[in-house]
Amino acid sequence: MSITNAVTESDNGTLPPALPRGRLWAIDALRGVALIAMASYHFSWDLGFFGYLDPQMVGTGAFKMYARMIAGTFLFLAGVSLVLGHYPVIRVRPFAIRFAKIAGAALVITIATWFAFPDAFIFFGILHAIAAASLIGLLFLRRPPLLTLIVAAAVFAAPFYLRSAVFDAPALLWVGLPQKLPRSNDYVPLLPWLAPFLVGIAVARLALRFGWFDKIRSDGSARWKSILSTAGRHSLAIYLLHQPLLFALVYVYSLGFPAAKPDPVESFRASCVATCTKTETAEMCTKFCGCTLDKLMEENLFEPLNTGKIDVNTDERIQSIASQCTMDAQAKE
Repeated sequence: MSITNAVTESDNGTLPPALPRGRLWAIDALRGVALIAMASYHFSWDLGFFGYLDPQMVGTGAFKMYARMIAGTFLFLAGVSLVLGHYPVIRVRPFAIRFAKIAGAALVITIATWFAFPDAFIFFGILHAIAAASLIGLLFLRRPPLLTLIVAAAVFAAPFYLRSAVFDAPALLWVGLPQKLPRSNDYVPLLPWLAPFLVGIAVARLALRFGWFDKIRSDGSARWKSILSTAGRHSLAIYLLHQPLLFALVYVYSLGFPAAKPDPVESFRASCVATCTKTETAEMCTKFCGCTLDKLMEENLFEPLNTGKIDVNTDERIQSIASQCTMDAQAKE
């Protein structure tokens, strides 16, 4: 992490000399730890995709919180990096090169996932968020850290108060305020995910002012420090390469040792409840999914629905069952 041009402000507003050239191994190492965590999450997702784990598990509960913590860590560190590299003077050429790399990689991810997972492709994931936040972050580099933290709090709270059907339009999904969440394998919209980036900027500004970075400028030559910091310095390349590699490894393994096929009835029930509870209560969803499953069985529709012979979105029989079971479940609450 370059700290060229990183300076601190004294109480009288003067700018003392820049910190010595070099990198802070601890910042790179933290990014290395985040990479390991990210790889472990993606490996779990791969296991779910090929049936070795419950596919719903990695998108709910502790796994969901784990993924959010990883994304927040990357964005926080990106905010810190922006300050260390471009405060108080923005180095236009290095910034433009870095931005182009991140934005280009984000575009590659979008195109690749469009072909691999057309129904859930990544149109605004972690790299898209970092690229957009980097541009916005330039406006806060020399703003008072307290103001930046206040804006971060407002950004974090925005999705709780400002959601609107207006933002359901595909062209506005990147903002992060839709009433209906889109399907995507990695959705990291600007709101609220700009918040940890701004917090990173504020913390880095305070760290420069009070000399906190000097306390972590210890020797990073120990082997474990070297491994983590080296990974952190090449985080973009690792991000782009690790998931295709892990996915391929699990795929090859599945050819020789395929996962046991789950009970289709229980899989349907679990998937139905998991989808329903995103917008309704668990009690209502349990009743609705149980009712839907019973009626599908009674009308011999479960097997053709489960095998894709009928379309849940267009078949009037499925729509009728869903409407009836919704009314029944709501009446019993």
